[in-house]
Amino acid sequence: MPFPGPAFPRRALFLAALAGPAGAQPWPDRPVRFIVPVSPGGSVDPLARLVGRHLGEALGQPVVVENHAGAGGNIAFEMVARAKPDGNTLLVGWDSLAINPALFPRVDYDPLRDFAPIIQTVRTAQLLVVRPGLRVADLAGFLDLARRRRLTLGSPGNGSIGHLAAAMLQARAGAEWTHVPYRGGGPAMADLIAGHIDAVSLTLPAATEHVRAGRLRAIAVTTAARSPALPAVPTLAESGFPGFEVTSWQGLLAPAGTDAAILRRLNAEVARILALPEVAAQLGAQGFEPVGGAAEVLAARLAEDVPRWPGVVRLAGARLD
Repeated sequence: MPFPGPAFPRRALFLAALAGPAGAQPWPDRPVRFIVPVSPGGSVDPLARLVGRHLGEALGQPVVVENHAGAGGNIAFEMVARAKPDGNTLLVGWDSLAINPALFPRVDYDPLRDFAPIIQTVRTAQLLVVRPGLRVADLAGFLDLARRRRLTLGSPGNGSIGHLAAAMLQARAGAEWTHVPYRGGGPAMADLIAGHIDAVSLTLPAATEHVRAGRLRAIAVTTAARSPALPAVPTLAESGFPGFEVTSWQGLLAPAGTDAAILRRLNAEVARILALPEVAAQLGAQGFEPVGGAAEVLAARLAEDVPRWPGVVRLAGARLD
């Protein structure tokens, strides 16, 4: 068979590469599953659905978002680590993928060995928010109240970055509160708005609209700089804790061994989606900073985070059973 000349469409060549040997079905030949490690709501789930909707249009197959909450995300992580590496089961990962091996005595996956990074989608701050009825105006007032009486502070789950950031603050501030873990940021926010708990530490975009509407009061963000989405909210470093910085991330990963051509196409499609003006504007308004770039960006983030968290966990005393 003669090699196609320059006029042969590049897209046809790309699709032919994805099809593999003669007789093989091109990818994707059925719906693609996005495995989300938290309940609906919060910040991970809406971003998965936003990207999934656009990605399904690009692939010509539906992207089905499946929520598998529990065990700090380990249920979802283990599911994808064991999945067939055919490009049809993908993980919407976040910080807990790197944190959990330091928090739990045992996890049945290795974040560096069992996954193929595709793309880092976003980064953002963690946010400390309180119910409006809690009469504190800033972090100093919140910590003072926590020293005088036991407060309840929720998070998206045991081992979540919101839990760990709050534990780090607790260790540095010498304050005490009762941690209330939820299966995702959505249920935690619902209980906070209803007044069942006093505060929540979670990813900023999960609370942005509630803060703007006055349903909740934001106390501090964990990034080095203030968030453009909530510019009036100070950083923890500004609020008396210099050097305090926790940046949250989300990204897309596949089971290790997934075909490189599939990974490249997914990276290219999601990078294109993140750059769409309407998507970038929506993410920015919520408090996300789109990242994109090559798969190596997410791989480097994981390689940096995995060895970082054990020391933080020991410092915070946040190890879980």
